[in-house]
Amino acid sequence: MDWEKLALSLRDFRRKLHQHPELSGQEKKTAAAIIAFAESFHPDRIHYPLGGEGVAIVFNGTSTGPAVLIRCDLDALPIAEINDFPHRSVSAQVSHKCGHDGHMAIVSGLMPLLGRQRPQKGKVVLLFQPAEETGSGALKVINDLNFRDISPDMVFALHNLPGFEKGAVVVKNDAFASASKGMIITLNGKTSHAAEPEYGISPALAVAELIPALTKLPQSAVFSDFTLVTIVHALIGERAFGTSPGHARLMATLRAANDSDMAVMTDRATEMVNNVATRHKLKVMVEWVEEFPATVNHPECVSLIVSAAKENSLELQQMAQPFRWSEDFGHFTHQFKGAMFGLGSGKNHPQLHHPDYDFPDEIIIDGTKMFYSIILKILS
Repeated sequence: MDWEKLALSLRDFRRKLHQHPELSGQEKKTAAAIIAFAESFHPDRIHYPLGGEGVAIVFNGTSTGPAVLIRCDLDALPIAEINDFPHRSVSAQVSHKCGHDGHMAIVSGLMPLLGRQRPQKGKVVLLFQPAEETGSGALKVINDLNFRDISPDMVFALHNLPGFEKGAVVVKNDAFASASKGMIITLNGKTSHAAEPEYGISPALAVAELIPALTKLPQSAVFSDFTLVTIVHALIGERAFGTSPGHARLMATLRAANDSDMAVMTDRATEMVNNVATRHKLKVMVEWVEEFPATVNHPECVSLIVSAAKENSLELQQMAQPFRWSEDFGHFTHQFKGAMFGLGSGKNHPQLHHPDYDFPDEIIIDGTKMFYSIILKILS
C-alpha cells in the first residue's frame, strides 16, 4: 500500500467533509458523501439509513468468523468557525469543531485496504454514526432493526485528543470517558405586581438556593469517584420591571466517572429539587436529556489496541483517570465487547469545541493504521 498516496487522498476527503458540516440528525449530505466514497471500493453491503442518517459499510471475509465494528461519527457542532483557510466551513453557524471529519477520514481509509484484500474470516463493519453530539445516535443505531444483521462481536472507536503528542495512542482499562446527562428543572409559581411580590409565588429564591446546592452535590462522601455538576443556564420570569416572576428554568449538566455514581447523583439531585420546590410552594418538573453512559473498555480490546500501537511504532500513554467528557460510544461498550482509545492531536493544538479548532491531517494515517492492525489481529 502506498501510504503517502492514501494520506493525500484522505486529507482531501477530510477537508471536503469539513467544508460541508451538518448538525446532529441532519447528516444526509455527509452520509451521501460517505456512500459515494465507499462505492468505488466495492463493499459487500451498505446499510443506509441506520438509526437516522447512519451508514454501515460491510466487507465480508472469505470464511466465517467474528464481526468487528469500527465506529466513527458524522455530526458537526453549532459553532461559528473563525479559521480562514480554504477548506473552512461554508455554513455560517455550523462547523466540525470536535474532529468528526477527521474520524470519518480515518475510518474511510480502511475501505481501499479492505477492498483490495478482504479479511481472512468474519466481517468488518465500518459504522458512520449520526448524532453523537446529542447522545442520541448510538442508541438509535443499536435499536434499528437493520442493526440485527450486523451483530458485532467486538467494537472499536477513537477520539482525537488535543494536549497530547501528535499520533500518541492514549488507552485506559475500564472507564475511558465519563457518564453525563442534562437536567432541566422547571419551576412554576404565580406572578404578581413587582410592587406587591407578597401576593405572588416567586421562584427566585428557590433558584438562588438550588444553584449552589447542586454545584456542591459532588462533595458528598457517598460518591466513589469523580463527579461534577455544572450549571449551564438559568432563566427567571420575563424582562418586565413591573412583574414579580412566576416561573423559572434551571439547567445543569451532571457528570460521573461511573454509572453507579451517576445513578446516585441523579436521585440526590431530583430529591433536592423536589424538597426546595415544596418548601417554596412551587410546582416542579424535572426532565433528563442528552444522556451518555460511561464508556467502559474491555481489557481484551485494550490489549489489542496496545499491541497495534506498538506494531505501528506509535507512542503509548496509559491514563490513570477517565476523561471528564462523554461519548455515546458507551452505549456500544455496554452491549458489546469493545474499547475506545485516544489519538493525540498535538500538545498545543486548539481544544475540542473551540472556534479555531481544525483536525490535524497528519494523524489520519496513524488512525487508519491502528484500526487496520486491530482488524488483522482479530480476523487473520
